[in-house]
Amino acid sequence: MKNISVKDLSKSFGDKEVLKKFNAEFPICGTSVIMGESGCGKTTLINIIMGLEKQSSGEVRGVPEHISSVFQEDCLCEDFSALSNLRAVVGRKRCKDELVSYLKNVGLSGSDILCPVRELSGGMKRRVAIARALAADSELVIMDEPFKGLDEETRKKVVSFVSSETKSRNRGLIIITHDAEEATLLCADQTIIME
Repeated sequence: MKNISVKDLSKSFGDKEVLKKFNAEFPICGTSVIMGESGCGKTTLINIIMGLEKQSSGEVRGVPEHISSVFQEDCLCEDFSALSNLRAVVGRKRCKDELVSYLKNVGLSGSDILCPVRELSGGMKRRVAIARALAADSELVIMDEPFKGLDEETRKKVVSFVSSETKSRNRGLIIITHDAEEATLLCADQTIIME
């Protein structure tokens, strides 16, 4: 099984060292959960893996070409509907019914999927962002605290869908969370604790 290999990764912002010679392996077809205190470099790590940040030293190898993501901010097209937000990342590759199914699986339906996302609650926007990342054609899905702000019942349903969808499509999943229960619900292949 091919892995993403992170070797001796260091990153500083001015005088502040966020990562220091960090090493890890992330299975391309498995689920990895990253946990740790705020400020320990979790988001910086995934930003480097995605190519959004440049490391100060060290290397990252084996990152697939196609990555989809959920950031801490939802980064949605606010004037688009939930359905149009998904369509924006898949083009005409998926039929409308498939996209509606993604939204239903995260608990959105009816008028919620057709109104502009700016009119949706924070938790609903979060679920649109998750559905969009899963609908995209990607080999790797990276999510930064994707379930924050969801009520308990919804969170369990969405976690289950994320897990089953990535496994059924044989995709890698890297998730940052502060919640150990989420790692259990995701049936993670590994949990990395950053310090």
